[in-house]
Amino acid sequence: MTNKHTLAAQELLSRRIAGTKAPRLEASIRPESLDDALAIQSAMVDIHPSTVAGWKCLQPLAKNKFVVAPIFAADVQSGDTCELFADNGVVRIEPEIAFVLAKDLPAKEGGYTDSEIDAAIGSCHMALELIQSRFAEDSDAEFFERLADGLVNQGLFIGPEIDREAAFNASNIAITATHGEKVQTFDGTHPNTMPLRPIYWLINEMTQRGVTFKEGEAMITGSYCGIVEFEFDQPTTVNYQGIGEYTVTFSAK
Repeated sequence: MTNKHTLAAQELLSRRIAGTKAPRLEASIRPESLDDALAIQSAMVDIHPSTVAGWKCLQPLAKNKFVVAPIFAADVQSGDTCELFADNGVVRIEPEIAFVLAKDLPAKEGGYTDSEIDAAIGSCHMALELIQSRFAEDSDAEFFERLADGLVNQGLFIGPEIDREAAFNASNIAITATHGEKVQTFDGTHPNTMPLRPIYWLINEMTQRGVTFKEGEAMITGSYCGIVEFEFDQPTTVNYQGIGEYTVTFSAK
């Protein structure tokens, strides 16, 4: 990790905490590679005032295009209300499943088997990734900058616990979101077919890069229906057919 990585992390963290949109990073501190982007994420973890409480992940889009980002404890919520920054004036979320670790998985060479990772997962929950793009629309920010910034993640809402077997096998979920008189329905499909595949990749890749995953961290592995938009300050009911349901009201920070 270099001073460049630390300076970039400080700038991105200031935007994250304020919830602001901004231009590209200054050329002198822009990440130019996958390793640069991950080093900036690591620097952000070091200087963030709260600890890591989860991760977002998908299987890589290409050899050097990882989809991975830490989620900080200050940005994880549950209950009947959820506070978040507006993105273009609205609530933007992604319906997902969160898999919560029941034990530590320390960094080590060779990674872990699928069965070892399965055994480390404790509870499973309905969840929402909270979305906000922090680069201005005309910024022309490139992939490594967006990766360093957490790929539009602004936090995580954890809903009710659901059946473990149902969660592990949830390749398709019929989703209904009811917001006032507006009802949105989706034939949800997991982007990597099975929701645990990204976790197997994440833990094996990142533990070999020196990351230790800790008990209590929640892993989300991709939206079943992309980004869904709502207005603020109205109760919203989210139903995963045959799995579970909850109601939450979003308020603006």
